Amino acid sequence: MATKKVITLQDSTPVYYATGRRKSAVARVFVRTGSGNVVINGREGKTYFPYESVLTEALRPLEVTGTVGRFDLNVTIVGGGYSGQAGALRLGLARALTLVSPDFHKPLREAGYITVDSRVVERKKYGLKKARKDKQFSKR
Repeated sequence: MATKKVITLQDSTPVYYATGRRKSAVARVFVRTGSGNVVINGREGKTYFPYESVLTEALRPLEVTGTVGRFDLNVTIVGGGYSGQAGALRLGLARALTLVSPDFHKPLREAGYITVDSRVVERKKYGLKKARKDKQFSKR
């Protein structure tokens, strides 16, 4: 199970923390009540990902729960490419939202955002060019 915590700041504002993983990317997501700001690795969310569609897909759990603009997100992502990082962010955000309210679990589960996508790249095998690709066969 992922790390899930609720941290209380000095001004008694709860911060909900969850971890998401996808491919080789790991995202630590901190959710607190606010105005909808998204900060990823110290940069604004719109400037971090190269395509806007990647960010909108990563923030889809907010749309499913109807909480767009209600929470500020502070995210730290390590490893992988932008597709894996967006998937890790989506899983971490969905897990953090279930900590905010257990009522969010059912719609997030139905949308498939709670389920971990465990697919990772298969390792290269010796004697082959890639994991399964072999040399071209020549009959003569």
